[in-house]
Amino acid sequence: MQRVTSDVVIAIGLLVFCGVFFWASFDIREPDYGTLAPSAWPRAILGILSFLSLIYLVQSLRNAPDVNAAAAATDQDDTPRSGGLIGWLAHWRNVIACFVLFFAYLATLPILGMLIGGILFVFLLLTVLGGWSLKNLLLHALIACVSIGAMWSLFTFGLGVLLPQGIIFNPF
Repeated sequence: MQRVTSDVVIAIGLLVFCGVFFWASFDIREPDYGTLAPSAWPRAILGILSFLSLIYLVQSLRNAPDVNAAAAATDQDDTPRSGGLIGWLAHWRNVIACFVLFFAYLATLPILGMLIGGILFVFLLLTVLGGWSLKNLLLHALIACVSIGAMWSLFTFGLGVLLPQGIIFNPF
């Protein structure tokens, strides 16, 4: 007999979320001229998100712990934690770092722009979460440059979207 875990509940919630938004996409007004329907991209993204949520549900059900095994197992987070504010900050260090870096990215966006700011944000986030060794720094720099550079190029040149340019780098 399997136990319903939080992963199963979250996966079902994501599927319901996708279903509601897919249903709401039918209320998007269709233009009279012959173009791609405005609801096409939201439905495509919701379809992909639904497929990934379904995979998440199947994996959650397959890997759900047995009731007898769950009763015998100990808590996964057995690391001792000191009390008070210091213990709370140490426990939530990664989450706090992600939010601080994201707000710094947003604050510097008018100065650095999307390209430089995005590369710095991804690099710093990967470095804070993944470690500071020389090999990791090179890998994080490569991932940041390729992912943000590709996304920036796609939106700027492929889709014609005006992204924040910043003061430092103005490609146009």
